[in-house]
Amino acid sequence: MKSTTKFAGFLILAIFVMLAAPGASRAQVAVGVSIHIGPPALPVYAQPICPGPGYIWTPGYWAYGPAGYYWVPGTWVLAPQPGYLWTPGYWGWVGGGYIWHAGYWGPHVGFYGGINYGYGYFGTGFVGGEWRGSVFHYNTAVSHVNTTIIHNTYVNNTVINRNVVVNHVSYNGGTGGVVARPTVSEQAAYRERHMQATSLQTQHEQMARNDHSMLASYNHGRPTIAATERPGTFKSGAVAARDPHMNYEHVNPNTNVHAYGDRPPNAHANTYNANANHPNSEPRNYSQGQTHNNAEHPNSYHPGSSPHENHPQQHEAHPGGEHQRAAGHGR
Repeated sequence: MKSTTKFAGFLILAIFVMLAAPGASRAQVAVGVSIHIGPPALPVYAQPICPGPGYIWTPGYWAYGPAGYYWVPGTWVLAPQPGYLWTPGYWGWVGGGYIWHAGYWGPHVGFYGGINYGYGYFGTGFVGGEWRGSVFHYNTAVSHVNTTIIHNTYVNNTVINRNVVVNHVSYNGGTGGVVARPTVSEQAAYRERHMQATSLQTQHEQMARNDHSMLASYNHGRPTIAATERPGTFKSGAVAARDPHMNYEHVNPNTNVHAYGDRPPNAHANTYNANANHPNSEPRNYSQGQTHNNAEHPNSYHPGSSPHENHPQQHEAHPGGEHQRAAGHGR
């Protein structure tokens, strides 16, 4: 009887989440796991160099498992087919908890919560490169590419905006979260034919899940493997997270274009300047411009603190999904 009641509760939660998610595709919502504590702030890290032509940058993110939040390193991934771009997943506040909205591949970049993942993903769309026919061209203003090896590159500095404030908020909605809703073009992007994460991406996440050092409760928001050159390769070409309070500006020797070792030049806020050349560059309505620093966000994760300390505890966790553990337990 107890298991039946629990299962019925899960079904009610799943239906509620699907009906309550405003603007986001119902199929994109990972129903069954609702976490009452938001994920930690995004770590600061340098983008590894692109390993070869055709690789698309996929930003790192916090996933959730039986032991709590764990970091899945950003990595370069071969597109499943020419013309496809990656829409990152994101955490969003829905129905009293944080729900994961899975990423996907498609002809255009859809909604990813307005989250500023950096390196071309500045809250909406993607400006780290573009497809020209069957060949992907890299924008070296924001992408780390060795131009002596990869020649299909260009420089678009219009995406650079230094007059914004740094924050690393990793979720949409809720207390201290990014306030953004899908644009018309982002909604259309999801309705296009698209694909789920590749098998290599799935293996990459599984490796992170099985690595104890990736747990937020262990690394305090600064994983030693924050990004990798290729999915599933956690040693060769991996980079560690850096101190978020330091500026690592340097000149990219391959492009002579300024880039940041922690985030790309424009990766300082969830404010987005529209680029007329990008199909997903519609102006966004962010609450007060979302130019707040971490100190203004009660849910921001601070290194050295417990994952429980900076979050309100008034919300209940909902069981279900593949993670049959009470939400909020960091270990």
